[in-house]
Amino acid sequence: MSLIKTISRKESVRRFLCWLGAGYIRFVYATSRWQTVRGEIPKSFHDKNQPFILSFWHGRLLMMPHCWDKQQSIHMLISSHADGQLIAKTVAHFGIKTIAGSSTRGGTAALRGMLNALKAGECIGITPDGPRGPRMRASDGIVNVAKLSGAAIVPASFGITRRRALGSWDRFILAWPFSRGVIVWGSPIYIDRDTEGTDMETARQKVEDGLNAVTDEADTLCGCATIEPAPVQQAEQAAS
Repeated sequence: MSLIKTISRKESVRRFLCWLGAGYIRFVYATSRWQTVRGEIPKSFHDKNQPFILSFWHGRLLMMPHCWDKQQSIHMLISSHADGQLIAKTVAHFGIKTIAGSSTRGGTAALRGMLNALKAGECIGITPDGPRGPRMRASDGIVNVAKLSGAAIVPASFGITRRRALGSWDRFILAWPFSRGVIVWGSPIYIDRDTEGTDMETARQKVEDGLNAVTDEADTLCGCATIEPAPVQQAEQAAS
């Protein structure tokens, strides 16, 4: 039996691990020096009370709760599986709400939840390569949400000088305390409501390129090696 499955059977252990994880995130943030690049982008949306779709890669989950203005409501799309629910309970310590499900795999209820949140004026967050990859390759689910809602997709990422890139499928970045970190925001991406056919693939690629650009920028600013996306062949196999 996997560790995740073992943990999922014990609610008290699960709550403790999520509390511990949230505490570690706070500790890393508090002991490090942080810079925000192009923070005026999300602020311009907040100032106009205009919701948007926050987008970042799954491997950059750890410190992203601290990219968010705590005065603004956000719903993160997170897998309903046991590991996803551990993440959901962890980010709940930062006031982040969650929508359980997937934007691509049987995600009708999740799609409805995201559209309702955006219609209510609340932002949503999506990791478009989650929950299982391929790494740093955007699925078309996020494009569909943006198309149907009319909301902008805003890419973001974090980088940190002291870290370990794990050997997981997403090359998850484990940040160490007493570091120098950066949060990088990218330009908004809008998807027209009448986008169809090959234009949908063009839009998906634009989202992927925008996310990889801010992620590479964050790593470069911290003097770290950039993380390569999964090979194109792997992405094509996952999509087929």
